[in-house]
Parts: sequence; C-alpha cells; structure tokens
Amino acid sequence: MVLPSYRIVNLAQAVASAGLIIVAIAYFQNHLGLEPCYLCMTQRVFVIAVGVICGIAVLHNPAPKGQRIYAGLATITALLGSYFSGKQLWLQSLPEDQVPACGIPVDYLFDSFSVAEAISMLLRGDGNCAEVQWQLLGLSMPGWVMVTFVGFAAVGIVQFLRKA
Repeated sequence: MVLPSYRIVNLAQAVASAGLIIVAIAYFQNHLGLEPCYLCMTQRVFVIAVGVICGIAVLHNPAPKGQRIYAGLATITALLGSYFSGKQLWLQSLPEDQVPACGIPVDYLFDSFSVAEAISMLLRGDGNCAEVQWQLLGLSMPGWVMVTFVGFAAVGIVQFLRKA
C-alpha cells in the first residue's frame, strides 16, 4: 500500500485542524450560540497546536529524522488534548450533586487573574464543563473532539513509524 507523502498527510491534518476551529467558532459558537466552557477552550488550544505543528512540518519539509520529531510532537499534543476531552466527559458523567461549582467567564478570568492562575483554572474546568449542550449519535461535543484527537494521534503514530 502506498501512503501519501509526509507533506500531504501533514497538510491534511493542518487543514482538518483549521476546519475544526472554523466550525467550532462559526457554527457552534456564533450560529448555535453555544458558549465554550473552560475545558472546551483548552481543547481548542490543543486542536490548534496540532494544526500548527503539522503546518510547520509542511513548510519545513524536513529530512526523515525531522519528520519523526514533528510526528512525535503532533502525537503527544493530540494525546494531551484527548486527556482534556476525557476530563470533560468524566465531568459530564458525574451525578448532579457531585458536579463542581460553575466558574467565572473566561474574559473576566484573564482580566482579574495572572496568566498562570487563569490557565490553571482553565485546565481544571468547572461546573459549566459538565453541561451537555450538543450531541450527535449519542456523543457529546467532547466525545467527538476525543475521536478527533485519537485520529490525530493515530496518524501521528503512523507518520512516526513509517519508513522514509
């Protein structure tokens, strides 16, 4: 089986990442009016990070050793993103009496706290993260983002392991 070139695969991942962010902002946030919670914002950062890593790999077009480095970085980033998707899925599965209290809006968070404190709060999530605002085929938004991260990680592993 002939696989597409490293550049084509990285370009596909970068475009997919950009597409996901465009859909998240244009459709879910602006059209449907769904406001992203702390963990949603964190997951968006990791989707963007995978896209940026893959985009840089496309532009750089490194030798095989460099290709493995980019593939490893993209895989690790996708796995970290999947951790936060899993965390949000866990919050959504909690009984209502065990859901943490809702936090303050993200805009206020960065205005009122240091960047380190604000990021720490974003990474922890809050009660807003437990609310299921949208579902498709029985999976909530973080479930689909988890599927995406697993896909990104699988492609990254294939890219890492393939022969030059």
